[in-house]
Amino acid sequence: MPHPPLKAVTLTHVRYQRGDRFGHFLAWVSLVPVFISLGGFVSHFIFRRELQGMCFALGLLISQFINEVIKKSVQQARPETCALLEMCDSHGWPSSHSQYMFFFAVYFTLLSYKGIVLLTGKYRWIASFAWWLLAVLTMHSRVYLGYHTVAQVFAGATLGIILGAVWFWVVNSVLFCYFPVIEESAFGRWFYIKDTSHIHNVLEFEYEKARAAREDMNCKSD
Repeated sequence: MPHPPLKAVTLTHVRYQRGDRFGHFLAWVSLVPVFISLGGFVSHFIFRRELQGMCFALGLLISQFINEVIKKSVQQARPETCALLEMCDSHGWPSSHSQYMFFFAVYFTLLSYKGIVLLTGKYRWIASFAWWLLAVLTMHSRVYLGYHTVAQVFAGATLGIILGAVWFWVVNSVLFCYFPVIEESAFGRWFYIKDTSHIHNVLEFEYEKARAAREDMNCKSD
């Protein structure tokens, strides 16, 4: 009795040519969206629980949903190398990796421009540049490794930039007005959901509050 064909979990299944060090590097780069999703945003919810960060993650999920809808509607095939990569059963336009990273880069840059990120001064712009560089490297990796054509990654990048900018406007012009309501809701109080985007320097604010609390504790213990 023949065994049914096997299928890999493509979330972390990235192939490159044996001995190709640059390809090996780009294979890891193409996994950055996975690291951001599973490491970055999960850690953010556990330790920070900021509404801005949660809306950021929600926007990325919506962006990926739109990507899947477009892929199934257009049904453009991947390049011929898909046979070697075992990816011929999925569509290629637009590239979801490129869309994810450029959404992230434009949204993070707009957060930096508004002064919402934890970093201050020149460091926020250095971080923004690093995300744009990673976005370009991710886009290049999908072509270099044979998963997408140039047109597919540029389509994903363009869509990611547009959706990232639009979602940032929605969050900070429409949803922002409901942040206090969410904070005061049963859900917000139960999970300690908060918004600190109105605080100029969150790290300094938390540092001073932590010091003040410790001083009060020391005084009471005396």
